[in-house]
Amino acid sequence: MGHHGGVASDTGTTAPGRPRLKTVRDMVLSMAVILAGALAIYLAQPFENPGGQAVPTVDFRVEANTAARAAPYALLVPEPLPEGWRATSARYDGDGEHGATWRLNLMDEDEQYAALAQTDGPAGPFVAWLTEEARATDETRTAGGREWTVHTGDKYHALVSEAAPGSPDAPVTVLTGTVSPDRLAGLAAALTVHRPPSG
Repeated sequence: MGHHGGVASDTGTTAPGRPRLKTVRDMVLSMAVILAGALAIYLAQPFENPGGQAVPTVDFRVEANTAARAAPYALLVPEPLPEGWRATSARYDGDGEHGATWRLNLMDEDEQYAALAQTDGPAGPFVAWLTEEARATDETRTAGGREWTVHTGDKYHALVSEAAPGSPDAPVTVLTGTVSPDRLAGLAAALTVHRPPSG
């Protein structure tokens, strides 16, 4: 009887530990599965810039549809995108620091950057902020039915178009980027008024 009682006592003290070990093992296995999945997703991302960070490609039309309905001006998009360019982000802010602002960021196959931006706010502060103080020149370009003033800077160049009073266009439209003014003019030539689907 005493021997059997000792066995019962051993069983009573060790049994509660087994579920705890099983729980820890299950947690470790779950974490391994999650980490393996995360690693697979990470490795599947395109590495397209020298900094090692993937730059996504987006369908800007989704955001443009919403923005075109809300913006107090005719929303412009480069459509179709000129060959070699892709959209990386798009955003409309109806109450931004510089007014109701539409911005579309682009990247070319050489990882050069460009952006289209429109606002109904004052031109000076908006252009200075967007282009990092690029300076206006006496040069102009005509593209997409608009007259553009060329701005040049240490980091960015830009084309700036200011609409005439009463025009349905945004008071200020800017194309800026690390590419030349001529490349920006190519984007300007592709600009069209975006009209969202009805209904």
